[in-house]
Amino acid sequence: MGLEQYQGDVNMCCRCSACKFIPLQQVKSYDFSYVCPSISRFQFHSYSGGGRANIISAGLKNGFNYTDKLLDIVYNCQLCGACGVSCNYAMDMELQEPINEMRLRCVAEGKTNPELERVIKHLKKTGAMVPVNGKRGDWAKGLDIRDATKEKVDVLFHVGCLISYNQDMHKLAKATAQILKKARVNFGIAGEMETCCGGRAYQMGYEKEFLKQAKMNMAMIKKAGIKTVVTACADGYHAFKVLYDKYGLKGDLNVLHITEYIDMLIKEGKLKPRKTLDMVVTYHDPCRLG
Repeated sequence: MGLEQYQGDVNMCCRCSACKFIPLQQVKSYDFSYVCPSISRFQFHSYSGGGRANIISAGLKNGFNYTDKLLDIVYNCQLCGACGVSCNYAMDMELQEPINEMRLRCVAEGKTNPELERVIKHLKKTGAMVPVNGKRGDWAKGLDIRDATKEKVDVLFHVGCLISYNQDMHKLAKATAQILKKARVNFGIAGEMETCCGGRAYQMGYEKEFLKQAKMNMAMIKKAGIKTVVTACADGYHAFKVLYDKYGLKGDLNVLHITEYIDMLIKEGKLKPRKTLDMVVTYHDPCRLG
């Protein structure tokens, strides 16, 4: 791992600007042509996926000068991966990973963003990436949900920071639990023993804090003998399934997003929809899930 492994990728950028737009074959209007939030906001090549690739390519060759402008460019990427999707229509190169690795390097060199520093300080203090309102597991009071740290369960429902602490999101946790109960799944939650997945810390460039959270989660999971984790959080899903595996922490843990798990339960006949809904639905495919 490390930034150097992507030197071949960033050197391939030919500045075609495909990373700034949706695939050109799909463009139907100017209003919806941009795919990159960063280039849409700043309107300068350096803030695009290709622009960042050019910066990394030059830095790997000549060394990095961590100016305020460089850090602004590095930290104003949403890491959504859209640039890579458009780029890969024509080029076989990786864009998102070297940009994330560049952020990891900045933090390792002490070149951090003050606003993100405050978020990480909060994470270290509370084990959460969002404002803490009550306790993890408060949403489950009165629902008779097992404590996975005390009772043997087949499936751990990892709730995540936002769903745990944002009361407007509690309905999502309750709906997930209701579906799992309906399918007679032997599941539980970790409650106050659950901590942040660490995914957001990784995306911010804080590798050490990510690893701390990841190891805490996996230690709890292994101690409880859990083999399957289900989550309704896209960030948690990406962390457990992709990032933990990248760092050799996942092992044989089976990780499923609730949408995947519901699909499996329906196919196994454990959930049987009783009626169809005559309605138009727009499905938002999150960056970390897609």
